[in-house]
Amino acid sequence: MARVRTGVRAIGAVLAAVLGASLAGCSATGGKRAEDARRAAEAQGRAAVDTPRWTFAMVTHSGDGDTFWDIVQRGAEQAAVKDNVKFLYAHSDEAQQQAQLVQTYIDQKVDGLIVTLAKPDAMKDVVAKATRAGIPVITVNSGSAESKAYGALTHIGQDETVAGEAVGEELDRRGRKKALCVLHEQGNVGHEQRCSGTAKTFDGDLQNLYVDGTNMPDVQAAVEAKLQTDPSIDAVVTLGAPFADAAVQAKRAAGSEAEIDTFDLNAKVVAGLKSGDLGFAVDQQPYLQGYEAVDLLWLYRYNADVLGGGRPVLTGPQIITEKDAAALQDYTERGTR
Repeated sequence: MARVRTGVRAIGAVLAAVLGASLAGCSATGGKRAEDARRAAEAQGRAAVDTPRWTFAMVTHSGDGDTFWDIVQRGAEQAAVKDNVKFLYAHSDEAQQQAQLVQTYIDQKVDGLIVTLAKPDAMKDVVAKATRAGIPVITVNSGSAESKAYGALTHIGQDETVAGEAVGEELDRRGRKKALCVLHEQGNVGHEQRCSGTAKTFDGDLQNLYVDGTNMPDVQAAVEAKLQTDPSIDAVVTLGAPFADAAVQAKRAAGSEAEIDTFDLNAKVVAGLKSGDLGFAVDQQPYLQGYEAVDLLWLYRYNADVLGGGRPVLTGPQIITEKDAAALQDYTERGTR
């Protein structure tokens, strides 16, 4: 299996090459004028296009206070300003409630829908209703395996199994022998895929620990108890940035030497990488997921464009370590990484 390239430098080099090729294909003056106009429009809260004011809605499986989804929403909102789109957002970590929220937007006859499929069985019927009503749907973050079958235009996010495999490889590279994978939302297929992907490539022993992600003190207590009863655990992998700090606190309370690693990125995770409290993080670029979802819906409404060719549009995984943290700190502090 091909190994996932890691580090922001490799990604930066690719993006620089793409940008260079793009600029070579147009005049420097014209490109600068277009970029200046776009920046001015966004700064003033004005649209950069004159297309009709369509309404797009996003419904996610986020619980209250999840900083990851704040970043997704921020990306979507900024793209909406640029694209002259009225953006609506709702969320629920209860699958049936999430489906009901989608139904509400169908009833409102929105012009496009963005949904997550963390618990795909609960969302299948309502996504089908949207497509039958002529509402284009894009899935983000979770549900890449089901997205096309459910009728979505495309899926934007990371392949969770591939992301897990990257984690297993990184744990091997660091010489870890026994790891704990902390799942904070039972029934979330993406979380299961992350842990199973890790187990696939990790040469050591991986154990799953299910916790109640809505109760952070219980998360910390569960991880602490596991570390106390099994001192041979030398790595803990959390599946979301807010849970990394709970694992760090659990490690200290248990007197453990385990390395704490996590999926997803925020300002606190970057600080933990810089301080050494965290070993590495897996970034799936949530800002990009929100931004591109709105942008691709706009492109479809405006020009019948569809990216991906029937395959997911990948935004990760990207392994972030201490050496990368300083370069990302400004972005995490402003809430876009």
